[in-house]
Amino acid sequence: QDEEKWDFVLVSGIHEVGSEKEIKRKKFLDELSKKGFTIKKIEDEKLFYGVRAPKHIFQKYQWLLGNPDRRLQTLDVHHAVPATTRIRLVNFILQNTVTPDLEKLRDLMKKNVFEASFPLHEKEEVREFLKERWARWRDIFCQQPLEKIRCYFGEKVALYFAWLGWYTYLLGIAAAAGLVVFVAGITMFSSSQVSREICEANDTVMCPLCDQKCPFWLLSDTCTYAKVTHMIDNEGTVLFAMFMAIWATVFLELWKRQRATVVTNWDLYRWDEDEEELAMELINNLQHEPRRYQHSYFRSTVVLLLVLVMIAVLIGIAHALVIYRVVAVALFTQSSLELLREHANTAAVVTGAVLHYITIVIMTKVNRRVALYLCDLEKPRTFSQRENNFTMKIFTFQFFTNFSSLIYIAFFLGRINGHPGNYVRIAGRWRLEECHPSGCITDLFIQMAIIMLLKQSISNIMEFLVPWIRHKLRRRRQRPKKRSRMLGEEEEPEDPCKRQWRSNYDLNEVNIFSLFDEFLEMVIQYSFTTIFVAAFPLAPLLAFCNNLFEIRLDAIKMMRLCRRMVPRKANDIGIWLQVLEAIGILAVIGNGLVIAITSDFIPLQVYKYTYSPCMLGNSTGLDCSTGYINHSLSVFHVQDFEPHTKVPKTLPGFVRGEIREYRDYRNADDYSYTVQFWHIFAARLAFLILFEHVALCVKLIAAWYVPDVPQTVKNNFLDRKHKNLRKELRWVMPRGAC
Repeated sequence: QDEEKWDFVLVSGIHEVGSEKEIKRKKFLDELSKKGFTIKKIEDEKLFYGVRAPKHIFQKYQWLLGNPDRRLQTLDVHHAVPATTRIRLVNFILQNTVTPDLEKLRDLMKKNVFEASFPLHEKEEVREFLKERWARWRDIFCQQPLEKIRCYFGEKVALYFAWLGWYTYLLGIAAAAGLVVFVAGITMFSSSQVSREICEANDTVMCPLCDQKCPFWLLSDTCTYAKVTHMIDNEGTVLFAMFMAIWATVFLELWKRQRATVVTNWDLYRWDEDEEELAMELINNLQHEPRRYQHSYFRSTVVLLLVLVMIAVLIGIAHALVIYRVVAVALFTQSSLELLREHANTAAVVTGAVLHYITIVIMTKVNRRVALYLCDLEKPRTFSQRENNFTMKIFTFQFFTNFSSLIYIAFFLGRINGHPGNYVRIAGRWRLEECHPSGCITDLFIQMAIIMLLKQSISNIMEFLVPWIRHKLRRRRQRPKKRSRMLGEEEEPEDPCKRQWRSNYDLNEVNIFSLFDEFLEMVIQYSFTTIFVAAFPLAPLLAFCNNLFEIRLDAIKMMRLCRRMVPRKANDIGIWLQVLEAIGILAVIGNGLVIAITSDFIPLQVYKYTYSPCMLGNSTGLDCSTGYINHSLSVFHVQDFEPHTKVPKTLPGFVRGEIREYRDYRNADDYSYTVQFWHIFAARLAFLILFEHVALCVKLIAAWYVPDVPQTVKNNFLDRKHKNLRKELRWVMPRGAC
């Protein structure tokens, strides 16, 4: 029959008759036949086996679970069962069918008995609609057809796109706010009193930035950099950081409401995953005994220790990046290129950021293997439990991979390097790098900008190009063989299934991690968008633009470039919601620390309200930050340089004597911290506690104010319960009663 429909296709190489692989393949197919499966064989360059399950399997499923798919509109006319349910159930049986040799399909694929197993992209109305109305770049601003996605790919994929669409929609608000803050900073580019003082500091001589070939220099040399710093580091940044903390909470609360509405429409709100898995186990094997819940403290302790070891390795890699930057600054300052010597710090930051991106790409692959190994050690009971355990581990590893270097720049750079005459050094030779004299926040801005741009641009290009090129190459490689075979067999009509199965096989392979990878990519992006957003207000805008393309890119991959995913039933995004909530808390802590420690906001406010002309009663219309730069510099005596430091020549017009050091509060005689330093330290600590408590209180109020479940959903369930109870009551009421 031309319109025969097959649930799954197994692909095998053409093995020698009587070989071990051929015998194992026959045993597996025989087991399927015993279960009533219809199997069709087509021979091409490979052996294709079409598999169709018997009707009684689906009747059992609907009977056991009370037909959970009864509200799904697009039923398969041949079997009266949704195609997504058929594929999911057949895949479960295929994966759990055991041969007499106690081997499952997974074991046979590892031994190359079978090369692939996949459901087919059918030429049906839903697929054509999705290809034309969803998986196209021209539909980038159009609403997604979630119901159609659900009917074709299942609930888990539909919920991913529902979440991604909702996240992108609300990112538009955060992107607009971040853009306003950034534009407001640009308007202050030349008007900031602090940057104006730096630009006018023509008589302030600063200490050399390295030990050997670096000269004394004037503070005014950093005029442009200072303007850029204060374009980012201003009062608007504090408000934006608070706004993003509230935004993250409201986003998650509104998503919970959106999710409740969506899954209620799908009649899955109270769906039980364990019950479904047990039902499928019994359908596959009536003698199946459920696997018991177990917990081993010894195994958990071993896994925890290995996780800590892995985190230590990732932090060690971050330290290696720090050492690279230290050595790079030392080498760049001794370069024969004048441009490189003058901008040694900036060059080290930029190249360090690129190197950080490369380590992220490499360690992502390593992290995956380690996380899978640790999951195998834990021996989870179900696939869902394994997926949750894997998610937590891979996210933890990826978080440290992506953010260890940023945490160092934000909170340690320039704060643990000592002072002139007593620098902290690596291996007693290279002194730790300092922040730029205009502040540390610009270094963090540059690092985040480079990593986000590289991750989003290169990753998206590779994510699309690699499957596209691979698909084209596979199709081109198969064409000549097809033609020669067709010419040699002109007398036989070609089986209508052959071309369809062949074209599906030529598509890119998908696996259980295909959707997981998309989620992980978006959650890491969400971390960048929220945790250090105080230093990079454009992060939400970059994420918003990226996601507009990401939605269509994922759609095109799924519909045109990859084999059909095995549909999975779900009623939420799983453990990812807990991960997002944890990121929301980290965002409050991270942004509070950035403003309190990295930013110049607190020292400037302490100066304004304690030491400025306004407080001394000398203000005659002056800006209260007047004199802040001079107040934040410390005096250093040239004769106190370390012995191995090569003291450079004095700048023309200046006398060898006192040289000022920027961004520190130390006494001129013994270089101990001044009273002002402790005032600022106390203010930083007070602000951090106040900011985090206020932000967390606002988050809690927002979570309380926005209910997780809309009242319409609650009322629907209330009406349904009431209706069912009335129906039950009719059976026990005596005849003639009203």
